[in-house]
Amino acid sequence: MTPSFSAETFGRDFLASIVVFLVALPLCMGISLASGMPPTAGIVTGIVGGTIVGAISGAPLQVSGPAAGLSVLVWQLVKDFGVDMLGVIVLFAGLIQLVAGLCKLGQWFRAVSPAVINGMLAGIGVLILASQFHVMLDYKPIGTGIQNLLGIPTSIMNAISSGDHHLQAAGVGALTIGTIIAWSLLAPKSWRLFPAPLMGAIVAIVAAAVLGLGEIQYVDVPDNFWSVAVYPTPEKLMRITEWPVLVGAISIAFIASAETLLCATAVDQMHRGPRTKYDRELAAQGLGNSICGILGVLPMTGVIVRSGANVEAGAVTRLSAIMHGFWLLLFVSVIPFTLR
Repeated sequence: MTPSFSAETFGRDFLASIVVFLVALPLCMGISLASGMPPTAGIVTGIVGGTIVGAISGAPLQVSGPAAGLSVLVWQLVKDFGVDMLGVIVLFAGLIQLVAGLCKLGQWFRAVSPAVINGMLAGIGVLILASQFHVMLDYKPIGTGIQNLLGIPTSIMNAISSGDHHLQAAGVGALTIGTIIAWSLLAPKSWRLFPAPLMGAIVAIVAAAVLGLGEIQYVDVPDNFWSVAVYPTPEKLMRITEWPVLVGAISIAFIASAETLLCATAVDQMHRGPRTKYDRELAAQGLGNSICGILGVLPMTGVIVRSGANVEAGAVTRLSAIMHGFWLLLFVSVIPFTLR
């Protein structure tokens, strides 16, 4: 049974939306950078995931946005086909999801074993670690996953020998990781309303500002927020007939769908509210990804970090997910300079 609207539910959803917004903002930017895209590309995806998908989703307490599980695939697609083609691939991936949801194939995606998804995400996590380790030292990723893994010792030695901003960047990164681990293990249960990744980001940002670490690299945000939009053209849309491009769209559709519905199942176990309507959720994700494709930004899935924060913060209805999208939109529209 869907909870009815009241002043009490609104208050709880309002507070939950603030928590989710604070968690989503740095994650949207970080996943964008890991995917080889401008940081605002992930924020646009978060806005669509909140304001549009949140309003029609089949999982009311699930929060959608850019996901780390797709970042390696997106990075490879951007590398192979360019930023201009990512929108086309995401658009058709969304259309595949939308058709699958309307054809009531959501239950089929649920048939994928969680072990398969967990194994896939673990492998993707290793690849993200290998590439982002170099970024943490203010270097660029070297190339393939194996090259990034093998190049970690060299990057460490180069940072030590240089003794300049690379070591400062490493210190900020280590502080972030240490804060996340410490908060997860030591924070009182009542304080864990604020997730560990959020606390890690806050502590590192404050430390960089207080210590005046001006030499390390900061996020480069375009002056025009909507300049990240790369709209598909008829010529680009026709390239979907190319087999590698079509495989990219199918891959995003399958991985995003499986990850979203697995996340929805996990979220259902965290609360006593209405259960997920899987076909409706799949169709909503398809519509969201189609819009993201038209805007040329990152694809989305249901995200367990944001969804878990939403439930733990006391959300009762879908209003919290919707409001978090509006907070993202308001933040980047009114005070975008703070993203730097």
